[in-house]
Amino acid sequence: MAAPDPEKEIPQHIAIIMDGNGRWAAARNLPRRDGHRAGAESVEECLKACGELGVKYLTLYAFSSENWKRPEAEVTALMGLLARFLKEKTPSLMRNNIRLQVIGHLARLPERNQKQLREAITKTSNNDGLTLVVALSYSAREEIVDAAKRLMEEAKAGTIHPDDLDTETFSRYLYTAAIPDPDLLIRTSGECRVSNFLLWQISYAEIVITETLWPDFRREHLEDAIAEYQRRHRRFGGL
Repeated sequence: MAAPDPEKEIPQHIAIIMDGNGRWAAARNLPRRDGHRAGAESVEECLKACGELGVKYLTLYAFSSENWKRPEAEVTALMGLLARFLKEKTPSLMRNNIRLQVIGHLARLPERNQKQLREAITKTSNNDGLTLVVALSYSAREEIVDAAKRLMEEAKAGTIHPDDLDTETFSRYLYTAAIPDPDLLIRTSGECRVSNFLLWQISYAEIVITETLWPDFRREHLEDAIAEYQRRHRRFGGL
């Protein structure tokens, strides 16, 4: 494991595809819900570490639109875990000056979860430390289509002209309009794909794949990924 160099840049925005909960549980002959519960501890670890390291934004891929296809019992358990996390950890978000934001099709979530999310987002809205962005019922392709629909509606209304559209303008119609693009994307469990996550926003993100399963992911793994990020030369298409 390598520690970040304090003399080098810390990524402003880290995005994480939290993968491996099911495999972690299966390796221990436990139900999948126990893997998800163990993964919640890794979330806490990352929040604390990012706050201390000076990371400004942490985006976690918590539940994709495709995850609705999972067995009903698993989805119910995940929604229950979300409710428990919000109930128990919102006071901690306040103590640690963390602002909560959520991206995705939240109307698909159970009403209890929607209500808790709205309350937590409102309660933490004035916090100015780390911003935690949780992707729930999220699909990057749906996000891009939603942005295109809004642009088409405005073009039809005459409030925007096709010649006015560029990449910067398009970005303002995404769910992440007020959030800078990720500098570093981490995927746990060794899988080498982005799984429909922030497809537009990660265009120039540095990607670090770790074999560590998400429930085992701790501060040292995060620091190792940041150290790897610091070793790279970000050219953004240039020389």
